[in-house]
Amino acid sequence: MKELKCPKCGNVFSVDEADYASIVSQVKNAEFEAELKMRLGEMRGRQEAEQKVREAESRENFGRQIQAKELEISRRDQEILRLRGDISRNVADRENAVLKAKEELKETIGAKEREIAELRSAGSLAHARSELEKKAIREEYEAKLRLAQEQVDYYKDMKLKMSTKMVGESLEAHCATIFNGTMRPMFPNAYFEKDNDASGGSKGDFIFRDYEDGMEYVSIMFEMKNEMEDTAHKHRNEDFFRKLDADRNAKGCEYAVLVSLLEPDNELYNNGIVDVSYRYPKMYVIRPQFFMPLITLLVNASKKSIAYQRELAVARSQSVDVTNFEAKLMEFKEKFGNNYRLASEKFRKAIDEIDKSIAALQKTKDALLSSENNLRLANDKAEALTIKKLTYKNPTMKAKFDEARDAASE
Repeated sequence: MKELKCPKCGNVFSVDEADYASIVSQVKNAEFEAELKMRLGEMRGRQEAEQKVREAESRENFGRQIQAKELEISRRDQEILRLRGDISRNVADRENAVLKAKEELKETIGAKEREIAELRSAGSLAHARSELEKKAIREEYEAKLRLAQEQVDYYKDMKLKMSTKMVGESLEAHCATIFNGTMRPMFPNAYFEKDNDASGGSKGDFIFRDYEDGMEYVSIMFEMKNEMEDTAHKHRNEDFFRKLDADRNAKGCEYAVLVSLLEPDNELYNNGIVDVSYRYPKMYVIRPQFFMPLITLLVNASKKSIAYQRELAVARSQSVDVTNFEAKLMEFKEKFGNNYRLASEKFRKAIDEIDKSIAALQKTKDALLSSENNLRLANDKAEALTIKKLTYKNPTMKAKFDEARDAASE
């Protein structure tokens, strides 16, 4: 139990725990609310005072900002007025510049228009001149074309009227004219003539030979072939290779050249100089337009061998004629053998006579038999004598004999 004393009357009375707790709670709540109200009032007073101070400061700051803004606006107004003045002046200047530029542009356009008019006038004149030149060139070309066609028709007509032999001879005359008219000054020492020697049963058309210091260094056999367009049997170039090679060898020419208009559609022969050395050595087939270039080419190639040919001629003139030496040696062997056979027959006859005579001649018989044996041995040695044995351990003579054989085979 708790005892409580009344603060007004002074009486003491007892209360249980529950009532005590309730009374204490009521007293505390009343005090708390009173203190809370007091505290809240104080807080509100401080907040209102602070709010008033802040409002005053804000009003003061705002006033200062307004003054600053008004000053800034004033300055900007003055700047705007200045800029407006500048713009007005610039606009006037620009308008003046635009007017001046327009006038200059008008003058330039007028000059250009006058220039264009002049160019158009000149272009018309140039076009007219160009058309006239084109017309003149066209007329000249057509005239040349007509002339060329007339020549083609003339030659076609002439070719139809010519015999096959005359067609071939016209090609020969063409090549002869080219050489004598154009190439003769280039080769003043050259021989270029028709091959009229048919003693071997055949002949070429032309032979070309050129010399330097009296020595021949190049020789060419030419064969010219052509045929009429309406010929029933068309020949081919290779049909004449064998005959050309035989004519070349018969006349001792180094090169063989077929100047041909045969097989006109064959691209191989139309492309230039055709080397057919795979069929026959140093043989070529050309069209007539390559007649001069081929001669020049072969002459230049052969001139490089002149020095070697001179050295070979000097060596041959200073050396033993080994070819004749070998022939004379064989002739000696043959005559020696004949003499031996004649001597042998005579000795046999003598021996027969001796056999029939007296025995006293036996020594003579033996001597004669010994002579026969010696002759036989001599003949055997002569028969066994060869160039190989003669040149044994003598390389100089062996080289001379080999060179003579090679020269004789050529």
